[in-house]
Amino acid sequence: MAWMRTVCGRLKSDYRYSPSVYNNFPWPSPTDEQRQRIEQTAQAILDARALYPDSSLADLYDELTMPVELRRAHQENDRAVMQAYGFPVKSSFTESQCVAELFKLYKELTRSVD
Repeated sequence: MAWMRTVCGRLKSDYRYSPSVYNNFPWPSPTDEQRQRIEQTAQAILDARALYPDSSLADLYDELTMPVELRRAHQENDRAVMQAYGFPVKSSFTESQCVAELFKLYKELTRSVD
């Protein structure tokens, strides 16, 4: 979401999605073990959502009422993805620092294209 908020256009206060939002996203190159961990944590998110079949995504992702199981599943997924990028997995690593590191990776990837 931090990447999207940084590179995406806006119309008034609404975000405008276009293919370019993620076309330039620097994907990690996870090891097989990291990929497996990300798959497991992604499945845990789907499993946590399935516990609430009558809830909409808006209900499930309301910041104040998000189910504990779903929040934990997302936190585990975040940790797994951060490890795949080689980023620090600690609360002091801010969203801004994460976006800055993603832009460094993007710069490295595009440098090899030049």
